[in-house]
Amino acid sequence: MRMKARATMVALVPALLFAAVGCSTTNTPATGKAPDPKGSAGSASAAPGAPAPSAAAAAGSAAPKTGGSRLERSALAQGDLPGYQVSDQGKNPNAPDGQPQADKKACQPLADVMGDEPDPSARETLSRGVGSQKQVGLAVSASVSSYAESDAKALIARLKAAVAACSTGFSATVGKQTGAYREVRPAEFRTSGDESVSWTMTAAAQGVSAQVHLVLVREGDTVVRLTALNVAAAAQQKAQVPQEVADKQLEKIQKVQQAG
Repeated sequence: MRMKARATMVALVPALLFAAVGCSTTNTPATGKAPDPKGSAGSASAAPGAPAPSAAAAAGSAAPKTGGSRLERSALAQGDLPGYQVSDQGKNPNAPDGQPQADKKACQPLADVMGDEPDPSARETLSRGVGSQKQVGLAVSASVSSYAESDAKALIARLKAAVAACSTGFSATVGKQTGAYREVRPAEFRTSGDESVSWTMTAAAQGVSAQVHLVLVREGDTVVRLTALNVAAAAQQKAQVPQEVADKQLEKIQKVQQAG
């Protein structure tokens, strides 16, 4: 993918997707270390069949954290997901900051989700980039956000209403960059959370387009945001959040909440 096209897409989808996946098909053996999101984005992507992190490295990375905040212990870490590289070092430095602004009021909740936080009422958000070693070009971002439980419930309700109201699409601007979102469609997706909403849409700007799949799940006062993009495929090809990524993220949150 050309650098200009990549910069354009950064404005359209959560920036951590680009810390998790490269635009080339160069094979990079897994080392058990998280990729550096400030370096080459290709470092976390590998061809199908690429080796997973070593058993020793994976076991060490996957050991439950005993320190840190509840949100930090809930977030995905390298070693949690065999066949994936997890980056936790921050977002792409080329991505604009803040929440995108939609051109239609009814679609603002969908624009908000594409920003740094799922919406302005989030108290704290930790994000991870998840690069697939099984499928070239597939990138996933996974964030966990803490909320007042009433605000978390309101977010899911607003998103469901926005998906229904914005099927014809909308545009959104963040910084000086504007992108269009077309074909907003609800999508079936199984989760173990208290409630969830899932949809797909096609993001497009300056001749570059890609289908994006989003899933938001509420588990008590915590909201999980999962976003998938296939940067190696044509816009018509389906992008989907891998079920194992969603399951592992919800499992970690539930264990932390049960532990208190």
